[in-house]
Amino acid sequence: MALLHRSSHRTPQPPADPGHRVLAVHRLGAVAVALVIATFGVLGLAGGLDFFSTEGERVLGLSSNGLLSTISLVTAAVLLAAAVRGPRIASTVMIVVGVLFLVSALANLAVLRTSLNVLAFEFANVVFSIVAGLVLLLLGAYGRLSGNLPPDSPYARAEDDAVDEPLDERPATPAEAAAELAMRDAEVAVVQRTATGDQRRRVEAMARVRTRVERRQVWMSFDGPPA
Repeated sequence: MALLHRSSHRTPQPPADPGHRVLAVHRLGAVAVALVIATFGVLGLAGGLDFFSTEGERVLGLSSNGLLSTISLVTAAVLLAAAVRGPRIASTVMIVVGVLFLVSALANLAVLRTSLNVLAFEFANVVFSIVAGLVLLLLGAYGRLSGNLPPDSPYARAEDDAVDEPLDERPATPAEAAAELAMRDAEVAVVQRTATGDQRRRVEAMARVRTRVERRQVWMSFDGPPA
């Protein structure tokens, strides 16, 4: 009975934090893509491929040469280093590398089957570059690039950065309304050089503040506390 009583009062596990899930996707996504690219590069170099050959050999269903294998290893190393540094850096690096993959796909498609095809690309390589670039962009932008981020996202702007709503600075009492009328009369009198000494002092004091509420408070401060 004691065991049953204990088991029925287990503490419920808190739900997974969406913010941590976003960071985990960035870090693990960079590692996963890096491992795939690194495998392709290692197999290419292990096969002793010609470094600058435009007629590549098959590696994992794709065409490759020594230069492409080396670039693949460098790219994988960059992604792994970014994942080690942190998920935010991994997110940024994945977005940048993803764009470079798409640019590479278009550039190599233009030089396909020509002497400028220094990476020994074939059409399958172009398709792979497009897919890999889109995957990197999706993983890097996950939970980060949006016009309406949830508040639990680690990339959501702090509340202090939000634009504050304008305050209502209109007079709230008859005394404040009368003070504003007197303020305007004093400012007009100062401009027309017909102001009294008290009006000049009040206008000079109001010039040191900016908001309408502060100016009204300065004016009313000359009247002293109510009797």
